[in-house]
Amino acid sequence: MPAPISTAAPLILASGSRYRAELLRRLQIPFEAMAADADESPLSGEAPDALSMRLAELKARAVARLRPDRWILGSDQVCACGGALLGKPGTRDRAVAQLRQLSGKTATFYTALTLLHDASAGFSALDITHVRFRTLQADEIERYVDAESALDCAGSFKSEGLGITLCASIDSSDPSGLIGLPLIATRAVLAQAGLALP
Repeated sequence: MPAPISTAAPLILASGSRYRAELLRRLQIPFEAMAADADESPLSGEAPDALSMRLAELKARAVARLRPDRWILGSDQVCACGGALLGKPGTRDRAVAQLRQLSGKTATFYTALTLLHDASAGFSALDITHVRFRTLQADEIERYVDAESALDCAGSFKSEGLGITLCASIDSSDPSGLIGLPLIATRAVLAQAGLALP
């Protein structure tokens, strides 16, 4: 019989991302969020899927060391296009540059998650989404970055907002993965761990 997640022993989301917290709330389970202190720099020659998986585990283990009594959920997303990794732009100029780079191309978003307890071996999953961008004119890129703040989003766009207008197609098995936390995979790893869901 799965052990319910209670407010006495909640799940901890190892992230300061408001997007991931909003997504996890959809599963209607109690949790608290704690930003993970982790170096997110890629290793030399590291593939984007391996990078996202490594960082998801790194974040989870960083929080697990502080809260060994709780289940910890770590997640990370990496955007890759044409051999380049596109992280969170941070500034308007970098967002414009990223969208120019993505114009007319296909980007792949790797969204990984790791669930663990007491820094022991846990459960992991990887969601892959392919986004084909329309050929974007310079003025519409400028209008977009002025209309919607996506400076904290890999690839500089929000598929759940106005960013959908930049896309020609999205190929995904889980639309929540592109937003930052694949809920289908999250439910599966929670069930694997024996944690009850509503």
